[in-house]
Amino acid sequence: MTIKSILFHRIKFVLPALILTVLAGLLPHTADAARIKDLASIKGVRTNQLIGYGLVVGLNGTGDKSGTEFTIQSLANMLERMGVHVDKNSVKVKNVAAVMVTAKVPPFARIGSELDITLSSIGDAKSLFGGTLLMTPLKGVNGKIYAMAQGALAVGGFAAGGEAGGGVGKNNATGARIAKGATLEREIPMTLDGRDRLTLALFNPDFTTALRMAEKINKTMGEDLARALDSGTLDLQIPLSMRNEVARFIGGIETLQVRPDAVARIVVNEKTGTVVIGENVRISTVAISHGNLSISIKEALNVSQPRPFSDGATTVTPDTDVEVVEEQAKVMVMPAGATIGQLVRGLNAIGVTPRDMISIFQSLKVAGALQADIEII
Repeated sequence: MTIKSILFHRIKFVLPALILTVLAGLLPHTADAARIKDLASIKGVRTNQLIGYGLVVGLNGTGDKSGTEFTIQSLANMLERMGVHVDKNSVKVKNVAAVMVTAKVPPFARIGSELDITLSSIGDAKSLFGGTLLMTPLKGVNGKIYAMAQGALAVGGFAAGGEAGGGVGKNNATGARIAKGATLEREIPMTLDGRDRLTLALFNPDFTTALRMAEKINKTMGEDLARALDSGTLDLQIPLSMRNEVARFIGGIETLQVRPDAVARIVVNEKTGTVVIGENVRISTVAISHGNLSISIKEALNVSQPRPFSDGATTVTPDTDVEVVEEQAKVMVMPAGATIGQLVRGLNAIGVTPRDMISIFQSLKVAGALQADIEII
C-alpha cells in the first residue's frame, strides 16, 4: 500500500469522527430542558369530544341477547325508517350489538377530516369481532351533529365459549376501534389571526417554570412580550407585525427550550410497591437501620397406633415447629444534603426492597429529615 493510499484511508476514518466532535461541541447542552409546547398549551386550542349511539351488525352469534330491549327497539326503528315494518316481538338480535361511539376532534379540524373512533358495547354482547358499525351520528356537548361514523371494526381480542358457560378469551373483545372511521361534517369555529394576546396554560403549574418561560420568550424575541400572571398562566402579547401571522409566531415560541422545575416529591404506590423519587429530594443527616425478622412455622401430624388386640384407639397429635430468624440490622449514615443518587445507592447497599423503602421514607418524613412531599396513590 502506497503512502498516498494510507493517508487517504486515515483521512477517510478521521473526518467523520472529527465532524461529529465539532457538531457535539456546537449543540447546546439542554439535556434537562423541554420545549414550551411540552410544558404548556394555548388557551382555547384544544380537542373536543364527540359521542354517539350506534348498532354493530354482522356478529357471529356473539351479539346482545334477545332480552336486551334497547337493542331490539333500535333495530326495529332503523328498519322502519328504511321502509321495513317488523314486529319487535319477533326480532332476534344475537348478531347485533348496541355500542357507544366516541371520538376526539383535534383543534382546527376542517370538514372532511377523518377521525379515529372507539366503540364500547353497552349490552351483554360477548364479542364485537367481525362486526360492522352502521352509520352513526356523533354529537357534541351542545347536541349538534359534528361527524358521521361507519365502518368495519378492528377488535384487539377474542372470546369463545360453549353452551355450558365455559370459554376462553384474550384481552377485551367488547371494545373496538375504527381508524379514520368518522368524517367531520361540521367545523368547530376557532381563529387566531387578528388576535393581539394569547394565554399559555402550564400543564404542571409552578412559579419557577412560569418565570423561566417568560424570561426565555422575552430574551428570544428581544422585547417584553410574556408575563407570568401566576404559577400556571402566562400572558403573551403578539407583536403588531405578526398579528396576521399568529400561527408562525406560535410555532417560533413553542420550540423554545426551557428547563422545568418541580416540587420535591416522592410518589408511592403501595399496591404494586412502586416508588418514584424526584431529583430535588434531599435529606438531612440521619442514620437508617434496616433489619428483617423471618418467622417460619411448620405443622406436622403424628399418628399414635395402639398395640394389637388392645382397647386403645388411634390418635393424631399435632406437632408445631416455630423457627424465628432475625437478620443483623445494617446501619447507613447519610450526610446532610444527600442527593437522590446517594440515597438510592445507600438503600440498595443495605438490601432494602421497594416495600421496605416505603416505610423508611415515611419514617424519615416523621423524623423531619426528608425535605420532600410523600404522595401515596
